[in-house]
Amino acid sequence: MANIFEVPQPGNDLLEKADQVRLASIKISQTENQNRIKALNFMADYLEKNSKEILEANNADYSSAEKKGISRALLSRLKLSKSKLNSGIEGVRKVGDLADPVNQVQIKRELSKGLILERKTVPIGVLGVIFESRPDAVMQISSLAIRSGNGVMLKGGSEANLTNTSIVKALQEGLNESGLDKNAICLLTSRKDSMAMLNLEKYINLIIPRGSNELVKFIQENTRIPVLGHADGICHLFIDIEANLEMALSVALDSKIQYPAACNAIETLLVHKDIAPAFLEKAIPLFNSNDVKLIGDKRSVELGLKYEASLEDWKTEYLDLILSIKIVDDLEEAITHIQKYSSKHTDGIITENSNTANKFMNVVDSAGVFHNCSTRFADGFRYGFGAEVGISTQTLPPRGPVGLEGLVTYKYFLKGDGNIVDDFSSGKAIYTHKDL
Repeated sequence: MANIFEVPQPGNDLLEKADQVRLASIKISQTENQNRIKALNFMADYLEKNSKEILEANNADYSSAEKKGISRALLSRLKLSKSKLNSGIEGVRKVGDLADPVNQVQIKRELSKGLILERKTVPIGVLGVIFESRPDAVMQISSLAIRSGNGVMLKGGSEANLTNTSIVKALQEGLNESGLDKNAICLLTSRKDSMAMLNLEKYINLIIPRGSNELVKFIQENTRIPVLGHADGICHLFIDIEANLEMALSVALDSKIQYPAACNAIETLLVHKDIAPAFLEKAIPLFNSNDVKLIGDKRSVELGLKYEASLEDWKTEYLDLILSIKIVDDLEEAITHIQKYSSKHTDGIITENSNTANKFMNVVDSAGVFHNCSTRFADGFRYGFGAEVGISTQTLPPRGPVGLEGLVTYKYFLKGDGNIVDDFSSGKAIYTHKDL
């Protein structure tokens, strides 16, 4: 892995940019809520004003990427249609409609007479976000960063450099027009800089990688900066013996084909042996008609699948119209398979039995556990977060789609009136520990 990625020392130009973002983040952390909302509206306005240039830049990026032969999954993520751009712009505005995540009082407690403790949310500082292909992510991440009072350094894939540059230019113009420091949003365009970011622990407070499993692991192992992110999105859907057949077919299809390049699309379908014949009889032609290549275990092949799965297939995130199918004896075998191969992103069950559903959801240790619905709902926008900077599959919070609430930390504020610990040691004062 070290031969693929290197971590160079940051050059003077990068250090200067990082310091500008750091200083801008300090300013924005002190900005009133209404001013951050105002900034988002200006950012959206400038995106609209520059939409023609942004789409032209994206067309150029897409054409170049296509000629280079990059994967269908990355091409799908790279393409920025007019409707997708407009949706992204509207998303920027809607982030402003969300509750302010900053300065929220989590604890207010009287420790003793005249000694009041508060725990309040505060911005993290500077976010370093590394991602590939998706230029719409620039709008989402930037709006969430500004709304939560943070600065952000962005590094997208080289295949989207022109698009990302055009989008960031518009966002910076909007920030500047609103009266906030435009340096709160910074775009890096070289691979060297994206790796050098890992040595910017004096400037960056959190790294959020969105890319290949290999890249994410490398970043986690080669930086002193806290890392939040997920590697693979190996998601499962289990069709229980007591599943509604029509519902199972509909949800399974949506979970795979609605957007196969997404990390919340299913890669493996687990089917109870007793419902498998009836389910596959309808599922095989349904998936085939939607150009999905089906790969299955021996029992699935016996029931009509053309291609037999290998051990590697259960470990693979296809990000494409390919689906692995395994027939299992019962709920326990389904859970065992998920525990072994799931990336802890999103796993679901289709069943009419609430006890079975509850057991599945309680035992499966994934960021999202779903009952009778598509795994494609695992998304910050769909959760009502406005957008997301990414999806975290780590056990410690934040977990799942990370929106505004995941981009703040907290501080303890203690206000007294000359209080000293010795008074408590000597018995002159007592703790009341009364929540206010």
